[in-house]
Amino acid sequence: WMQAVAIWTGDNTATWEHLQSTAPMLLSLNIGALSFVGADVGGFFGNPNAELMTRWMQAGAYQPFFRGHAHHDSQRREPWMFGEETLHRLRRSAIARYALLPYFYTLFHEASTTGMPVMRPLWMQYPTEEILFPIDDEWLIGSDLLIKPVVEPGVTKMKVLFPPADRWYDVDTMERMPSTTVEIPELVVDCPLDKIPVYQRGGSIIPRKLRLRRSTQMMIADPYTLFVALDGNGLATGRMYTDDEHSFDHKSGRYASALLEMATCQLSNSVSHQGLTELDSSVNPGMIERIVIMGFETEPSSAILTTTGAKLQFLYEQDANVLVVRKPNVSMLDNWSIQFQ
Repeated sequence: WMQAVAIWTGDNTATWEHLQSTAPMLLSLNIGALSFVGADVGGFFGNPNAELMTRWMQAGAYQPFFRGHAHHDSQRREPWMFGEETLHRLRRSAIARYALLPYFYTLFHEASTTGMPVMRPLWMQYPTEEILFPIDDEWLIGSDLLIKPVVEPGVTKMKVLFPPADRWYDVDTMERMPSTTVEIPELVVDCPLDKIPVYQRGGSIIPRKLRLRRSTQMMIADPYTLFVALDGNGLATGRMYTDDEHSFDHKSGRYASALLEMATCQLSNSVSHQGLTELDSSVNPGMIERIVIMGFETEPSSAILTTTGAKLQFLYEQDANVLVVRKPNVSMLDNWSIQFQ
């Protein structure tokens, strides 16, 4: 039962030192098969200033258990208490987290069935890279998101260690980061107060829900956007999992899962299990409203939904090598493929 409960790191304090200690503690818990863990954002005791609150919110958005919590004697710290500029920064962090809930949900399902943690040290994904063994100020969410939070005041540039075995794409700009090597695995990146360095691994596909809602309950029927990050061979894979989001009926097979693959300029979806009822499918049809492909090096002449022969609309950004397919009219609950020519 300990694998299912939410655990926090104790009554921490609103200091930079306690923010710095958060990642090592959470990684240790995840290695021990306790995935649903987090720290009180902003610190439980004391009063964080706007910069500390911003950096803590940015880090917390990419940790499994994400909550704000404080002692009753602490000053109020709702996002609007820090001024308009900080309000927008904190809101942006919360939006990023809510958008990633489909990815987190898939990872928590994986954790419940295989024991693989949601928040992972770098060596877990790259067990032969000795240079990654001591790293505890960066982490992976699943195998596909690399996070390096800012945990010191006044920092606007810092070094990020990129596992050299893979390509990495900035999740904000969607541009590919320069390649690294085992000898020189670090890059200096810009990290003004508006930004937390987060990168998607080349070879991965991550689902997000981008519409702003007041609650997760209101997000259930929202469509997905797929973010495809190509590796050096033009390949990518990803998984999606969904169920009714409130009962334990998934244990008896009432859920859906699918494998997404990009290969030879074709993106395909293969449903590996479809146990949802007709009512489930009407509530959450699993529709995909947009596909964003990073690292697509030449503009295609067409995008064709092979199951129907329909030609799909797309935009291509030459400078960033990003291809965006709009309104493909496909669902994660169906088998389909899109061929780029």
